[in-house]
Amino acid sequence: MNAQQVLSQFQATGVQTCFHGRHIKPQIYAGLDGTNWRLKDYEAREGYAALRKMLGIGGGEAMTPDQVIAVVKESALRGRGGAGFPTGLKWSFMPRQYTGAKYVVCNSDEGEPGTCKDRDLLQFNPHMVIEGMIIAAYAMGTQVGYNYIHGEIFQTYQRFEEALEEARAAGYLGDNILGSGFSFQLHACHGYGAYICGEETGLLESVEGKKGQPRYKPPFPASFGLYGKPTTINNTETFAAVPWIIRNGGKAYVDCGKPNNGGTKIYSMSGDVELPGNYEVPMGTPFSTLLELAGGVRKGNRLKAVIPGGSSSPVLPAHIMMECTMDYDSIAKAGSMLGSGAVIVMDHTRSMVESLKRLSYFYMHESCGQCTPCREGTGWLWRVVDRIDNGHGKPGDMDLLDNVADNIQGRTICALGDAAAMPVRAMLKHFRHEFEAKIAEAARKSAPAPTEARSA
Repeated sequence: MNAQQVLSQFQATGVQTCFHGRHIKPQIYAGLDGTNWRLKDYEAREGYAALRKMLGIGGGEAMTPDQVIAVVKESALRGRGGAGFPTGLKWSFMPRQYTGAKYVVCNSDEGEPGTCKDRDLLQFNPHMVIEGMIIAAYAMGTQVGYNYIHGEIFQTYQRFEEALEEARAAGYLGDNILGSGFSFQLHACHGYGAYICGEETGLLESVEGKKGQPRYKPPFPASFGLYGKPTTINNTETFAAVPWIIRNGGKAYVDCGKPNNGGTKIYSMSGDVELPGNYEVPMGTPFSTLLELAGGVRKGNRLKAVIPGGSSSPVLPAHIMMECTMDYDSIAKAGSMLGSGAVIVMDHTRSMVESLKRLSYFYMHESCGQCTPCREGTGWLWRVVDRIDNGHGKPGDMDLLDNVADNIQGRTICALGDAAAMPVRAMLKHFRHEFEAKIAEAARKSAPAPTEARSA
């Protein structure tokens, strides 16, 4: 497949991804044009320089694994997949004295509605992810890694396989990397499109060839992960951030963002904006600036609400969102989550009842069925919201939604149940009047006609 074909599949409808030139101080998307993904192109952008620096090749002493982890800790890099857990701290959990097999795994199962950043990374800058995983493997003493790629982007999986072959041929992967004595084997593994496999232990089950269902925790993957061995799992964007950090230092990365929220972040802007796409900006950038980069609200409409971190994060009304900066702490303080960075913008023409119905249907469809509260509860949520939206709502339906959400949240093995319940509770909190209006309208229509009218 040539570059023009690759570009056309994203731009045929006018939706731009990362080639729009409206980023702010990009680190990951810098210099990309959709054609320069090959190894030689990446090396021209300082690719694998961080690996050489770490291994002490070309001058300077090699870094120790502890030094690498210390730099990542200093950078304040937090997991870009959703939870926002400090990356350096997570790497330090890998048992150092364990002598058996250990694994590093990249979670590229990008299934959160609204999120499309990792697809671009793997398609147009795959070697940055590969280099980040090699550095992580060195820091944690692992010799084998896997990148689990969402099954519905099979062409991207094929692209990543090509990049792996290039890296192996150049000596960046395999035994005795660049003559350093350090060995690391990296493999790609594709899923089949199940949202639940984005949950780290469900992903591990799938890699092992089992049904993708989450495991009970504890034990956590750091002690009992892939094939029962210590495993660390990070998101695609998290690994892609690592080479820049090693080249430039942890402090320089913090300075690109804000304290406790280092570096840049890629936001997938979708919904009611003029220029949807992926935007890389420093952490702490005001939401108003991000919205402006995306061309503002479509057709000059009024901003009504924003889902700031993918469909599982609670919705925020416009007046709250416009006061936020795009970082983990600011969004959490406002009552939501930065999550994967999928920003779904809704204008004043959107029905919040209809929007919630669509979200609830997704989680009902994607529930793996392992936990009763999620298996049964997600269906209840969708059916109740569906009847409200279709004019058959009952006076007690909002209390019922709250009750069902309460019986799901915090009562399941993984966070999918929470992901289904939180949007419901947030919609009822901020836009209760829309649900009340729908139910009141249904009551009026179902009310018996006045006695005089019946007599006539």
